Amino acid sequence: MIRQFLTAAAIVIAGLSAPAMAEPLAKDIFGRFSQPSRGPAVSIGYYSKGCAQGLTQLPETGPSWQAMRLSRNRNWGHPDLINLLIGLSQAAQKSGWKGLYIGDISQPRGGPMLSGHASHQMGLDADVWMLPPSSLNLSAAQRESLSSVSVVDKRGTGLTKYWNQGHMSIIRAAARDRRVERIFVDPVVKVAMCQMETGNRNWLRKVRPLNHHNYHFHIRMSCPKGSICQKQDAPPPGDGCAEAAEWIKNRIDPSRVKPSPPNPNYRHPRSFRLSELPQQCRTVAAAP
Repeated sequence: MIRQFLTAAAIVIAGLSAPAMAEPLAKDIFGRFSQPSRGPAVSIGYYSKGCAQGLTQLPETGPSWQAMRLSRNRNWGHPDLINLLIGLSQAAQKSGWKGLYIGDISQPRGGPMLSGHASHQMGLDADVWMLPPSSLNLSAAQRESLSSVSVVDKRGTGLTKYWNQGHMSIIRAAARDRRVERIFVDPVVKVAMCQMETGNRNWLRKVRPLNHHNYHFHIRMSCPKGSICQKQDAPPPGDGCAEAAEWIKNRIDPSRVKPSPPNPNYRHPRSFRLSELPQQCRTVAAAP
């Protein structure tokens, strides 16, 4: 099966005039690699349109973490991100947690995924569960069946009983890391942290409100040295607290939201074909 996809990738690389529909979707190529390509670690492209060479696998279990949903084979990342996550798991222990449950990072060669995320394509994104670990000795089966918890109530306007000071400490530690570009959380979480912070608030600028981030928070690392990345625009000035508060007001009263017309040029990243990714991704896809 992999040989079939590599053959299709080789056709694209060679520039042959194969029919457009004969070229497989990039998700079908990158979603089926079980190992990374050889060579130094290089993140290529953009968080939602790229790939990666030489990724490192987060060990399934460590003294302060466990990788979850092992069947997905998405515990691969740039070595700098893997080191960041391990360090954050150690910081979690100092915050009163046993460590961290770490969810999806990237596929072995990055790229668009068969299902799930639009980003996580360069080995620079990682999801960290909001569930404080009760054990760091879970079996593979337990890691498939266990679920995280939502720290936001069903109305999306307040916190649940699962939120604790540890969440604040861990997310703040991640945001203060100079290697971190963004952290995505539900706007309710963002507002809570804005209210809890009584000291230096500069780190709050990196924490951005985003729907569907109540069961986990998303760490996005900036482009490492030696990589080939399209830079993300800097966050707006200020701590972003007022913006997050507006999100909650809009949830309470949806009539406040002005409908915006759909973007006719938008395509979901899972619909990209290999030839539409950065040129270097064709080499990554064709590598042994």
